[in-house]
Amino acid sequence: MSQVITRFSILSFLCLCLGLAANAQTKKPDTVSTGVYITSIHDINFKDKEYNVNMWLWLKYKNKDFDFLHNLEVPQAKTVSTSFSTVDSSDNRVYLLMKLQATMKDSWATNNFPFDKQKLRFSIENSQFETKSLVFKADTIGQHFDPRFTLRGWNIDSIDISTGVKKYETAFGDASAAKPHTEYSNFKVILTISRDAMGLFWKMFLGMYVAFLIAFMCFFIHSDSIDSRFGLGVGALFAVVGNKYIVDASLPESSTFTLVDMLHGITLMFILLTIVCTSYSLILVKRDDFQKAKKFDLTCAKVIPVLYILLNAWFIFQATRG
Repeated sequence: MSQVITRFSILSFLCLCLGLAANAQTKKPDTVSTGVYITSIHDINFKDKEYNVNMWLWLKYKNKDFDFLHNLEVPQAKTVSTSFSTVDSSDNRVYLLMKLQATMKDSWATNNFPFDKQKLRFSIENSQFETKSLVFKADTIGQHFDPRFTLRGWNIDSIDISTGVKKYETAFGDASAAKPHTEYSNFKVILTISRDAMGLFWKMFLGMYVAFLIAFMCFFIHSDSIDSRFGLGVGALFAVVGNKYIVDASLPESSTFTLVDMLHGITLMFILLTIVCTSYSLILVKRDDFQKAKKFDLTCAKVIPVLYILLNAWFIFQATRG
């Protein structure tokens, strides 16, 4: 009888151990409810690919070991500072509210500049706990940015709040890890903004268009005034090249052919075309065919500006749609 009881006790103990092990393996990670309210975005530096953001960030969770005051990780941030924080740990739950100021590094899409749209990205992680211990849950109740704050020169199109998993193909030096792979839960904010472009467009390209008009005026100068006609075209070429250098100085480096490159390239080609047409008109004058030269100039004066305007309008329209 005693042997039966002993065996039963051993079996019960084994079953209890297996049950605890199974529960440990199937234990769900703790959830951190996270929300954000952006109060200001400023100092958007297009050249250096960075911007400053001020926001309120709150986190609600049960596991006090998370300690986001010290373990908060902001990927892609150049600098992060906390000007205010408060912690409420009543009701066996932690409620953390903090005011963050961050300088964020990001990548800009410059193909359609200045008719561009940009995505400003902000994300947080806990630097100590992986996805098996911690997952974020987005608090989407209410607004997520102050509609009264001024983002000078930009319009806010949308804001997307979500969560995900950030994968790192490294064990961060942990020799006990089976493979160099680590996963952390993250909370993500993507703010889509579009540029208020027309004022900036004319500010940047007015000099280029004036240079083209100066070159175009050569067709209204008499054909035998060769020095004046060539002088207008050559001067316009230098003006467009100088304008492009000024515009490029305010943009980040790009290996793609952007709208800025396209418009300046078209203008240079059409100014070159006016010089070629002037050369042909000079040939006609040398042949004493003044009437044919005058007719050729009038035809060029009608065709060239129309083609130039149509090409500019087409590429600008495509950029505004993108």
